Amino acid sequence: MYTFKTTRRMGRETAGRALLGTACCMTMFAVVHVGLGASNRAAEVADEQYRVLATSRTSTLEHELNEAAAEGFRFAAVMGGETAFGGSEVVVIVSRDEVSARFSYRLLATSKTSTMQRELRAAAADGFHYKAQTVFETRFGGDEVVVILERNEREPSAAFEYQLLATSRTSTLERELETAASIGYELVGMAVGETSFGGNELVAITRRAITASVD
Repeated sequence: MYTFKTTRRMGRETAGRALLGTACCMTMFAVVHVGLGASNRAAEVADEQYRVLATSRTSTLEHELNEAAAEGFRFAAVMGGETAFGGSEVVVIVSRDEVSARFSYRLLATSKTSTMQRELRAAAADGFHYKAQTVFETRFGGDEVVVILERNEREPSAAFEYQLLATSRTSTLERELETAASIGYELVGMAVGETSFGGNELVAITRRAITASVD
């Protein structure tokens, strides 16, 4: 009887060790599988040269742009308009950037040029610089001018101040551009769209470098 009990106990211990070994093997397999999956995803991201971001919400686009920038991408191009599946959208293309700089992005969207100029100047004070602009129709009606700004997070760049010119007459725009140029502004971008405040307008963005004053 004593031998029988001992044999049963040894059998249970052997079975327990076998189950424990199986569990350890399964855990190690899961860890290796997850690790390989993460490595494969990292390799896929590293092999990407371009990524297309498309949304009807500028807040979403700003978030996705900054996520892509954190993975080594940089803004390349933008266009607003009707897409086959998403309706009116802003579509941005980012490309793999080989330089060591780290960038962040801010998007400005409004149908009022006065608001845009105020926000542009505030963003410039935070170190952001103009990259591109487009116009797209919002889900609430009317068109918005969307401006994409970029900031180099690793080294400071030149400081600028911005001025927006908006008019429905090309002759007026030409005159205003000449006036702006005479006081040091240069044209960096232009869009044409029907804004909710000005109707069909030409919206031009100009900027000039801020020089440090010498006391």
